[in-house]
Amino acid sequence: MPFLDTPIADLKIFEPKVWADDRGYFFESYNENTFHAADITADFVQDNQARSTFGVLRGLHYQVGDYAQAKLVRVLEGEVLDVAVDIREGSATYGEVFTIRLSAENKRQLFVPRGFAHGYVVLSPTAEFYYKCDNFYSKAHEGGILYNDPSLNIDWEIDLSQAILSEKDQQNALFGAHRKA
Repeated sequence: MPFLDTPIADLKIFEPKVWADDRGYFFESYNENTFHAADITADFVQDNQARSTFGVLRGLHYQVGDYAQAKLVRVLEGEVLDVAVDIREGSATYGEVFTIRLSAENKRQLFVPRGFAHGYVVLSPTAEFYYKCDNFYSKAHEGGILYNDPSLNIDWEIDLSQAILSEKDQQNALFGAHRKA
C-alpha cells in the first residue's frame, strides 16, 4: 500500500509508485480507488497551486463548520516543509504538530483531513505547491493560527527572521484562541 501512517490518526503520507526510465518518469498522483482502499474518501472539488520563493511561509490555515476542508498536498517544483496541526476537539492528538519535507524529487504527498490547520514554508529557491480540496473556500469560514505560537513550538527549519509572511498570517490568533473546527 502506498500510504504511510503518521503519529496523528487520519493524517497520511502518500508515496506513489513511480515508473522511471531513460524517457523520464510516470506516476498516478491520485487514483480514487487507491485512496478509497486506504479509507480516504474525500470528494475533491477544487485544485489550487501557488508559486513562492525561499522563506515564504503560508499558514497556519483552516476552514470551519460546513466549509471545513480535507487537502491532498504536494510539491511540483522545489521543496517545502509542510506542517499540519490537529485542531479536532476531543482528538487524542489535539494540538500535536506533524512536519514533513515534500519535494518534487521525493514526490511524497500528505493527506490532511478535515479538522487540521495547515501551512508550509519554502526551503528551496522557489517552489510550486499544489493541493486538492474536498470543499470550496469560504472567507467567512476561514481561520488561522499564528505560525510562531510558542505553545506549538514548530521548527520551520529556517531562520524566522527570513520568513516572508502575508499581513494576514502575521496577525493570526494563538492556538488557544483559534476558531473551533
